[in-house]
Amino acid sequence: MKATIPLLFAALLAGCVTTPQSGSVYRAGQVQNEQVVRTGTVESVRNVIIANPESGVGTMGGAALGGLAGSQAGSGNGSAAMGIVGAIAGGLIGQRVEANANNKPGFEITVRLDSGELRAITQSADELFRPGERVRLLSNGYNTRVTH
Repeated sequence: MKATIPLLFAALLAGCVTTPQSGSVYRAGQVQNEQVVRTGTVESVRNVIIANPESGVGTMGGAALGGLAGSQAGSGNGSAAMGIVGAIAGGLIGQRVEANANNKPGFEITVRLDSGELRAITQSADELFRPGERVRLLSNGYNTRVTH
């Protein structure tokens, strides 16, 4: 039983790992691909939250740990009841922890291209953009990122 807790904890942490949605991070499949470069001026920057989907690991891990902890309290039917209550509470807490871990700050950057077109791109808030500054939009036909 002692070996189960570290495995559940490791599974819980593995579910929280997400790939950054940053203008500075390229996935392996994106390298050495040609991108169209357009230039423009930042019109506005708005703070947003980027919510990655939950994997369910937080809920399952929390329920398992909560059920295990709850079943240690009391004896007989009381132990089973506390295990159920612990599993429900642990699942709810685990779900909330995973949801908070998956939410990342982002920017919605609105850019007026030199052609006059207006574009809005959302990406991680890891690089500061200010209205009035010149930027580049890099696009491969599926994803577009804003860079300096």
